[in-house]
Amino acid sequence: MQSDSGNTAAPNSHTASHKASQPDITGYRTEIISDLAGIDSAAWDALLSRQPEATPFLRHAFLHALHASGSACAETGWHPRYLTLWAGKRLAAAMPLYAKAHSYGEYVFDWAWADAYARHGIEYYPKWLSAIPFTPVRGARLIAEDEQTRRLLLEVALALAAESKMSSLHILFPDDAEADLMEEAGMLMRHGVQFHWTNGGEGTEPGGERYASFDDFLATLSQKKRKNIRAERRQVAQAGITFRHLRGSEIDDDAWRFFNRCYRQTYREHHSTPYLNLDFFRRIGAAMPQHLLLVVAEREGQRIASSLLVYDDAPEVSTLYGRYWGALEYHPCLHFETAYYQPLEFCIAQGIRTFEGGAQGEHKMARGFLPVATRSAHWLAHADFADAVERFLVRERQGIDAYLDELGERNPFARS
Repeated sequence: MQSDSGNTAAPNSHTASHKASQPDITGYRTEIISDLAGIDSAAWDALLSRQPEATPFLRHAFLHALHASGSACAETGWHPRYLTLWAGKRLAAAMPLYAKAHSYGEYVFDWAWADAYARHGIEYYPKWLSAIPFTPVRGARLIAEDEQTRRLLLEVALALAAESKMSSLHILFPDDAEADLMEEAGMLMRHGVQFHWTNGGEGTEPGGERYASFDDFLATLSQKKRKNIRAERRQVAQAGITFRHLRGSEIDDDAWRFFNRCYRQTYREHHSTPYLNLDFFRRIGAAMPQHLLLVVAEREGQRIASSLLVYDDAPEVSTLYGRYWGALEYHPCLHFETAYYQPLEFCIAQGIRTFEGGAQGEHKMARGFLPVATRSAHWLAHADFADAVERFLVRERQGIDAYLDELGERNPFARS
């Protein structure tokens, strides 16, 4: 197998075996795809639907919209290099893969690693990255028709990384089963923390009883948390702000243009450049409307804020994902209402099991979200740096474990 570009580096001791021997791909053809338009969307989505943790962000329409809109493309430092396995003309396995020229838009931060490489006169970029651009959502990364093919796909990816002249391979936010597979293959594991809300409360099993109403949810929280949430919601209501939930085809072009203004305003206030553009939002609105919810805040007949959410309503694993929000005018607690409380109302009304509110944010715990551990997998070609990173990750993991213990002591739910 051949890769595109990069600089030579020594193989790391953890995965040297992947360089020494080629995976047995008898019966399969490997191909690197630079344009998803070259893969039939129905074939891609059919393969995706067979994964234990498929998400809407891996749908052909979502990924293709990122590339076709110019949001995640070669010009922005995301070079699509999808790794695929074919059995004849049948797509048997696929992996979202990019040659990355930077580390923006990933949410697993390796800037310090890149800086260490630079200080030693070694090129860190380009690197291989398997992730959903700008989307820190856990889910399948090794899309395959069976477990054997999934393992083979990972072997091929590691062989590609070892044979290429690129510094490293990073697989971000895989599901638990895949993360275990990557660790078994010798990849270095990095741990992180997100905050998720569960419909029915802490420890609710899939298919378990859901909340009947928002008040039902509030009743499970400690008195202080319950009182604070009611006070926050009251502030928004007393400001005369009301909300509409637009789903699917109800999100017309005027609504997309308004949302885009809100989205860009958020980035402007943080003195940064937005990753996405109006063309991207229009594309997903046309191609996958059944997965989209737009919450719109209005005051005195004028729209003032909005949040965009993506949801998957598969039985027993339904999840709402908070993605982007913005406001054109400031009101106390408007962010909490638009980006958290209104989506929670939607989850309860629709029986959606989980709400993932986005990256980071301890403040979510005060609103009924609980910490969830995440993992990412890493392979570095340079042996000395791989050893140093491994030692760093051991120390970091200890810090993450202590952090999770600390968060556990701040559980927002009432003690039974």
